[in-house]
Amino acid sequence: MQQMEEIYQQYARTVYGYLVSRTRDEDLAEELTQETFCQAIRTIDRFDGSCRLSTWLCAIAGNVLLTYRRKHPLTEELTQEQSETMTGQGGAGASAEESALGNLGRMEMLHRLHALPDPAREVMYLRVFGGLSFAEIGEIHGRSENWARVTYFRTREKLRKERENGEDSM
Repeated sequence: MQQMEEIYQQYARTVYGYLVSRTRDEDLAEELTQETFCQAIRTIDRFDGSCRLSTWLCAIAGNVLLTYRRKHPLTEELTQEQSETMTGQGGAGASAEESALGNLGRMEMLHRLHALPDPAREVMYLRVFGGLSFAEIGEIHGRSENWARVTYFRTREKLRKERENGEDSM
């Protein structure tokens, strides 16, 4: 088994991206990423190698998030500052994925993404906000890279058509 520091270096970005996609809060995702690796250190002897290490870590991250949400129920709306951070509007240029979503307003885009059914919503969050590759997204969902790619592109096309048609609902 690799040293935990090596594991952290290799997988922290994946776990963080997963948590950002689920929480939509970079600070909280960083905190939960740290807690995830603390949990992983405590339970490393339970890792039996039946799945990839990144999948095991994301499963721990999901449990850490569930525990956090039980203790801190979601009650606040997404603030403008958080949405700017997530969509990259406060700093450097938008990513290709964000550009592909078109010129939707930040809040409109977030509302449309939030209204998507799972797993499309989570695939979009993981790709756009988490910056994960299609292979990583597929692994997290226990599916293929191609499944993640198809889900992402179909959802993106659906959002583009809705924008062109001016629809307000999914």
